[in-house]
Amino acid sequence: MSSGHGLLTPGVRWTLAGLGALLLLSLLLGFVVLPSVKPDFREAGWWQAICRAAGVPTRWYQAQPLVDPQASRIAVVPDFERVAGGDVGRGGTLALQCTMCHGARGVSASDIPNLAGQYAEVTFKQMMDYRGGHRRHPLMQALATTFSEQDIRDLSAFYAQLPRPSPNSQEAPAPALIAVGSPLRGIAPCASCHGGIDQKPGSAWLEGMPRAYLELQLQAFARGDRRNDAHGVMRNVARQMTAEEIAEVSGYYASRRVPFSASGR
Repeated sequence: MSSGHGLLTPGVRWTLAGLGALLLLSLLLGFVVLPSVKPDFREAGWWQAICRAAGVPTRWYQAQPLVDPQASRIAVVPDFERVAGGDVGRGGTLALQCTMCHGARGVSASDIPNLAGQYAEVTFKQMMDYRGGHRRHPLMQALATTFSEQDIRDLSAFYAQLPRPSPNSQEAPAPALIAVGSPLRGIAPCASCHGGIDQKPGSAWLEGMPRAYLELQLQAFARGDRRNDAHGVMRNVARQMTAEEIAEVSGYYASRRVPFSASGR
């Protein structure tokens, strides 16, 4: 006993007291003062602030959604042929509701996409996505919800059999991104999915589409505002494209059509 008391000399006591005070001050600074100045402190509260400072999760298990609620439920429609299981004649009647924007023969004079000759599965998917809220546009969503799935099949069949806009005879050289892609960035040639080299099921026919429309869609994919692409393919591509590349690609596809005439062809 006497030897133990002998070790606690006044100098040792002051040292231990100083270390204790320093430890207490460090704990207050690290777990109370610094977390309290974070912007979200009032929302999260003391407990979460202390857990964040200590690197300890406030909840050891938190269920994560397995699916993206905004993602499209329509990826590929394998049973589609050119007519999409639809009635062309009935689709033509239903299409009277679409002529003001998309033209009487599915070719628009403005910046609205052409539908003439579009693959049936593409039109079907986009309309179903509008109807389900997975692709957003106030007018298109309002219109699509008035159509049944069979109506959309009929519309898709009607537009698929219409002749596409005449190709421009003055063919311009395809930009590198369309012809060969960008292997270093993992971008496949646009022509490998959208025609020119190959066409993948579900990929849209783009030649003759309005430039402004294509630019808006690529920008929306890049920002993640449009998310109804299958497996995020277009988002992954568009995010890596520069503004100049988006303009170049859009301009090329838009140029692949003769100027609009009164006949819509």
